[in-house]
Amino acid sequence: MGNERIHVDQFVNDLALDEASEDKNRMDKIRIYPDPILRKKAQTIENIDGRVKDIADRMARVMYANKGIGLAAPQIGILSRILIVDLGEGRGVLINPEIVEQEGESVMDEGCLSLPNIKVPVKRNEKVLIRGWNLECKEVNMELFGFPGRVYQHEIDHLNGVLIIHHISRLKRELLLKKMRKDLSKHI
Repeated sequence: MGNERIHVDQFVNDLALDEASEDKNRMDKIRIYPDPILRKKAQTIENIDGRVKDIADRMARVMYANKGIGLAAPQIGILSRILIVDLGEGRGVLINPEIVEQEGESVMDEGCLSLPNIKVPVKRNEKVLIRGWNLECKEVNMELFGFPGRVYQHEIDHLNGVLIIHHISRLKRELLLKKMRKDLSKHI
């Protein structure tokens, strides 16, 4: 049973990466809420190979083209646990990131490329220890405070199907989404 599960997981992972390779044109665009992929949990990456590196490169191009500082793979339509962040010191890529320790809390307004023109107050941990793997298949442990920690938590939320609007009340969320749809309709 255990080996069958590994093979099924690997098949699902390969399928997600293959679909990403075949759908390059759609990957060059940010997915905008309510695109259903944004609410799905991303799959764990089993093998960090050339496909994963290609996806990270495409993610970086999309993030920089949209003047972002972070991006998660689901935001370009790929259900894989990959995120990139650039806070002015060069691009960082994390594969299968997870928060392993956290403490403190702070609230700050956040925006999101998948929710144009929306900013909401989000409560996050002030300090986090995040573990993941880089593109060279090496384990990475990052202790982050304040804003950098907030950015990584935001992107990890995306990998779990959580957006900033899910940190606020349903009523406020509906009002903001109505405003976003109105704003987007002006640009069509």
